[in-house]
Amino acid sequence: MDTASRTVAGAPRPRAARPRADALRNRERIVTAAREMFVEFGPEVPLDEVARRAGVGNATLYRNFPDRAALVHEVVLEVTSRTTERAREAAAEEADPFAALSRFVHAAADERIGALCPMLSGRFDKDHPDLLAERRRLEEAVEGLVSRAMTAGRLRTDIAVGDVIVALSQLTRPLPGTGCLNIDRFAHRHLQLFLDGLQTPARSELPGSAATLEDLRHRP
Repeated sequence: MDTASRTVAGAPRPRAARPRADALRNRERIVTAAREMFVEFGPEVPLDEVARRAGVGNATLYRNFPDRAALVHEVVLEVTSRTTERAREAAAEEADPFAALSRFVHAAADERIGALCPMLSGRFDKDHPDLLAERRRLEEAVEGLVSRAMTAGRLRTDIAVGDVIVALSQLTRPLPGTGCLNIDRFAHRHLQLFLDGLQTPARSELPGSAATLEDLRHRP
């Protein structure tokens, strides 16, 4: 029996080849470009435009993401995960509970959390197990920030976690199709106005009821 035909009982199977570094970089560039363009133009932006902004060919985009749903899924997963990490960092590194909440709100804007709003309202599998798990992590982290700030007497008591999330989604994206390349400088100004309005003592009584996470989960 020659060497090529011999087998060794119990020998480990060869490991699957890891993706090359350049392939990983291309995938990251595609997701980053898609995240930016979904915020600016909505999730129906042509995928060839995403490829162009990412600096890759269409074939490379489709090799990584065979259809729009796969790309949207990856963007939602990444934005949610990165935003959760920003919330945890703020909670761990800021002694002042309201400073932690403020830091998170601005960091979430930088992570382009506004990209989630139009995608989650479209033809999208919101109940995918990966996404549900990430959403729960994010909700728990933000709930912790809000609860600590409220317990410390720094946050008005007539709001809830959903109010923070709704404001973030509304204030961190331009109107669809406007292509506002410098939207960030306005978003952070408006987010700071929002944060000022969250502090106690409240200067007015808010109409309606606080937006809870349950309200957001069961929106029509």
